[in-house]
Amino acid sequence: MNESMLCTKTHEYVLEQGDMYEVGITDYAIEQLGDIVFIELPEVDTEFSKNEAFATIESVKAASEIYMPISGKVVEINEEIVNSPELLNDESYENKWLIKIKSKADQIEFADLLDYSDYKEEIE
Repeated sequence: MNESMLCTKTHEYVLEQGDMYEVGITDYAIEQLGDIVFIELPEVDTEFSKNEAFATIESVKAASEIYMPISGKVVEINEEIVNSPELLNDESYENKWLIKIKSKADQIEFADLLDYSDYKEEIE
């Protein structure tokens, strides 16, 4: 995990990448889910508000909703993850992001997000 990512208490992360943001779920969430068997991601150009469910992930244990850490419009989805969701369980696989968004989120939307180090303390 990248130290500059910001995390939610519901285990999503957002990482600034130039004029876009990468959104995904943390390693802790992946570990808790167990073997991931299915993921449903939104269409490109779909807009979401902060805290709105944007994806569904299923493991052998449970199905879970994934929520937007900040508001934004989907500009890219990780097709590789959709086609092979089990890649999320592979520790050596690096492209674990789910979607990339464009966002005009203001500082208020970022206020309740945790630095990765704070997030790690929160889950321990």
